[in-house]
Formats: sequence, C-alpha cells, structure tokens
Amino acid sequence: MTTRDDVREFLTTRRAKVQPEQVSLPGGSNRRVPGLRRNEVAMLAGVSVEYYAKLERGNLAGASDTVLAAIADALLLDDAERAHLFDLARTANASPICRRRQSPKPLRETIQWTVDGFTAGPAFVRNGRMDVLVENALFRGLYWDLYQSQSRPVNLARFTFLQRDLAENFYPSWERSADVNVGILRTEAGRNPGDKALQDLIGELSTLSDEFRTRWGAHNVRHHANGVKEFHHPIVGDLDLRYEAMEPMGDPGLNVLMYAAEPGSVSEDRLQILASWVATHEHPTDSSASAEHTTDTDHHR
Repeated sequence: MTTRDDVREFLTTRRAKVQPEQVSLPGGSNRRVPGLRRNEVAMLAGVSVEYYAKLERGNLAGASDTVLAAIADALLLDDAERAHLFDLARTANASPICRRRQSPKPLRETIQWTVDGFTAGPAFVRNGRMDVLVENALFRGLYWDLYQSQSRPVNLARFTFLQRDLAENFYPSWERSADVNVGILRTEAGRNPGDKALQDLIGELSTLSDEFRTRWGAHNVRHHANGVKEFHHPIVGDLDLRYEAMEPMGDPGLNVLMYAAEPGSVSEDRLQILASWVATHEHPTDSSASAEHTTDTDHHR
C-alpha cells in the first residue's frame, strides 16, 4: 500500500470510531455511515468540507501542523494516533532524498552491558520490526523454546502469529499480545515507510496469518511504554510481570524493555527459580548468539 492509501484508511477508520454523542453532536438511527460524517469532522476541525475530503482521500501534502492538530482533536485521537498522523504527513511532505533510508549505526556495546547488568528480570532491546537485538539471560530463559527453534534475530511478531500454538500457550492473553504486536508494527510503518525489511515482514505475516491481516486492516497504532504482561512458562509456570520501555537517546527507533515482578510476589520467586534454571541449562554459545547478529542486523527504523 502507498502512503496515500494508509492516510485514507487511517482517517476513515478513526472517523468511524467517533460517535456523535462523544463530540456533542446529535446522533440518531438515520445515519448511513458509522461514526461521524465528513462534514462533521470538517466543522469540528474548522476547515472546509472540500479540504477535509481531500485530506481523507490521502493527500496530506501541504497540511500544516495546526490543521493536523485540529483534525486529531476532532477525531479524538490518542497520543499514539496523533503521532501516527503527523508521521504520515511528514512522509507526504518529505522530498524523495529525505525519504531515503539512512544506513544503520552499529548497536553500541554499552547497551548490551546495560541489558546484561539488569538481573531483576528479563530485559531486551528491540527495533520497530519487533526484532530482538540483544537480551539478557533471563529473557532467553523466558522465551526458552523460541530461542531453541527460531533463527536469529528472534522476531516477536513472527513468534506470535506464525508459531500460534506455542504463542497461545505462552501468552495467556494472546489476543491482547497480538493487538500489541500489530499496533507497534503499524506505528513503525508510519514512522519509516521506506523500511524494506519491515514491508517484507508485513507481507509475510499478511500472507500466512488471517489474524494478522485482519488486525493490520484496522489501522490501530500503539505506544508501548509500560504495563503488565502475563506469561505461562513451561518450567516455572505463570508469571505476572510489570514492564517499562525506554528509547535510548541518540538511537531513535530502538526500545529497551525491562520486566520485573512485584517484590515479595510468587512471580518474583519464580523468576529466581528461572534464573537458576537458565544458569544450569544455557550453553556459553547460546548467550553469544544474539551478539553475533547485531553487527549485521539493521536495528534502526
């Protein structure tokens, strides 16, 4: 799909989600389309119907930040959706030279040291394609089966959709995990539409997974900042973990994620058991496997 297609479908799907009552407009049963009408969005944003119709056809070229902000307000966009709209506009207004993808920088070894130094829980670094670039031993232990079976780099989206049986057993809330994966990939596609590896991944998942294809068509985006995630580990059982995601300064597009259990909880005890288990079952070559691919792996957007 082109950027114009993405813009058209994103704005159309967002408009369909807003009910008239949410923006103090009269509803009723005689509406032929879900959500707001184009003229209502235009009125709320303070632009002409013709101009908004042009934007919704996918033509964001020349749209000012003020207009984009007004459209975002009219459509009740959240922070992730608002950022996505601005990303789409940035691509529409960029020159062909600016759209060219810059060569990635090698991943700094200090990032690996930082991840290895976090011993309270699993920690890893991923790019916007959901490739795991570096990880600590507890993360490899958490995703033990995945690290035994999948080539490097480990890709969490492929795991979620293409190893469905394993993933559904591992993620008790598989539907939510699937939504998160697609939302992150959709966000990345808006930030970096020229990423061929990302487009290849999206094509692969769309071809092989009906669940992915349906979710991709919904145009939902997501910022993955913090929250709670549940796992069912084959060795230690259920884990209820909190996570925090951070973007290293100077490395846009990377995310450092750290998981931890509530102090004194059963999950904390089970993480300690998992750490001991990994220490006795992991071979030295396993821990260096991911480091070998980071030099060649494109980790930026």
